[in-house]
Amino acid sequence: MSILNELDEASLVKILIEPKNALTKQYQKLLSFDNVRLKFTETALSAIARKAIQRKTGARGLRAILEDIMLDVMYETPSQKGIKECLITEETVTKNEKPILMYEKQAESA
Repeated sequence: MSILNELDEASLVKILIEPKNALTKQYQKLLSFDNVRLKFTETALSAIARKAIQRKTGARGLRAILEDIMLDVMYETPSQKGIKECLITEETVTKNEKPILMYEKQAESA
């Protein structure tokens, strides 16, 4: 019988961003189809990892946490015109605040 040690916050963050098929990269790819660049702050990634530790779900729980965060973004972003970037912050993760959306500058009519 082997005993598995729980992953720490840094290890969970690495799992979120480093593998070729990392969850964050999957969402970035999906949003890129709508020409939207998805970014996560370092504090947001840490907050996701802390949530997984609190829930005692480890790496397996990362997908569920990320799905909760990204659900509205994935549905709302394609229907909104001119969004060029979506920033997931710590507050998005911990306080259920909306992500920060950056829009293309509208061409000024002369």
